[in-house]
Amino acid sequence: MNAADLLHLSITERLRLAEDLWDSVAREAADDPAKLPVSDSLRAEILRRSAAYHANPRNVVPLDEALARIERALG
Repeated sequence: MNAADLLHLSITERLRLAEDLWDSVAREAADDPAKLPVSDSLRAEILRRSAAYHANPRNVVPLDEALARIERALG
């Protein structure tokens, strides 16, 4: 079976399938994060941000405030 075989599904069915696939990836990655493909540039950025946080853990923005800033910028 390939992706073209799934195109006969309705949009709702394909969205559900996409959600199910994403959920399965999330579960598997939670069990073994090493299975997720991470590019060298993404790995470097994660390490950079982690180091910045550990250097100054009080210099953070709470999630709700960050989301509010994003919504204001988009709206």
